Amino acid sequence: MKNSLLPLRFLHPAVKVSRRRYTAASSGALGKLNVPTDYSASSYLAHTSSQTYNLHTDLPTHIRSSKTKRTNYFTAVNDALRTILTTDDKSLIFGEDVSFGGVFRCTSNLTDSFGGSRIFNTPLSEQGIIGFAIGLSTSGYTALPEIQFADYLFPAFDQLHNEASKMRYRSGGAENFNAGRMVVRMPTGAVGHGALYHSQSPEGFFLGMQGITVIIPRSPVQAKGLLIAAARGADPVVIMEPKILYRAAVEEVPLEEYELPIGKAEVLQAGTDVTLVTYGTMVYVAEAAARAAKERFGVSVEVIDLRTVRPWDKETITKSVNKTGRCVVVHEASRTGGMGESIAGEVQERCFLRLEAPVTRVTGWDTHMPLAFEEFMVPDVVRVLDGIKRTVKY
Repeated sequence: MKNSLLPLRFLHPAVKVSRRRYTAASSGALGKLNVPTDYSASSYLAHTSSQTYNLHTDLPTHIRSSKTKRTNYFTAVNDALRTILTTDDKSLIFGEDVSFGGVFRCTSNLTDSFGGSRIFNTPLSEQGIIGFAIGLSTSGYTALPEIQFADYLFPAFDQLHNEASKMRYRSGGAENFNAGRMVVRMPTGAVGHGALYHSQSPEGFFLGMQGITVIIPRSPVQAKGLLIAAARGADPVVIMEPKILYRAAVEEVPLEEYELPIGKAEVLQAGTDVTLVTYGTMVYVAEAAARAAKERFGVSVEVIDLRTVRPWDKETITKSVNKTGRCVVVHEASRTGGMGESIAGEVQERCFLRLEAPVTRVTGWDTHMPLAFEEFMVPDVVRVLDGIKRTVKY
């Protein structure tokens, strides 16, 4: 294949094609902000047992004396699935390659423990996988399908939107005829080299899908508790797991089973000047940007992790914005049709008289995910810090 960069190198030997991970805006003094995330130093991850219970304040009281284990994200998901399979003998896991552990190993060793009748592979048909899951869930089973990548979900949207989301409504609330025992898991988001079909963030497509709950956990503790809660809940749930966190995010996770509240946002850091709303991988970018805002400008940022992006927690966001008077929304999905639009509209209706500035959105760009420039698509610390600065100076 012809390399379009070769003529440039030949004519200008001094020009080097950079392998920078971050945007050109990161040059100069602010460039020092855009360094790879050190998850081992993040204050939003619990690195000791005591931090687990201090940070994750909505962990149930009865497990607060439980022992913890250092666990990465995908292992926490695996532990949650094992708990569900152990406590619910009508739960089934199925999808592409799940009996072998899946692409990201989230279902590793489950077939050995529970057998091929409860963890099994399917044909490469996302529409078929979700259709089968809906049928199982309406027949009294707990269906736990895995979509190999969130990018592959689109063929199944008809099943989710026209069947699963409407099942309870059209049945008149029948207790058994609904898709409430269905939890669809999938890896999502940018990973650095996924490009068009392995790095999309499609959560915005669910915003108008009534009857479906969408969760994006930020950490191992959150992933385990929210997955168990979803499997025991009354509504069909889509859980999007940021794939870049599967091995990068590690924390002390309680060994006992537990549930975390669905539909409730979490204030990770209290602040007085700006509310920063985000979720998933961007939580850690927000952490660095909030720290930089405090150190460089003296700005106090309140950081909120939505956790559940549909329906999202309007009360927690409203309370925070009424206090700070400013709001910045950060997500890696495209600007148009993303969570930022929904949040900005709601905040400006609910908090108009308290707002000191328009709601600012720092998001992915409105274009396809490129292979060579994937890192340029995703908001980085400099872009988020600039959004905070513009909002404060408005």
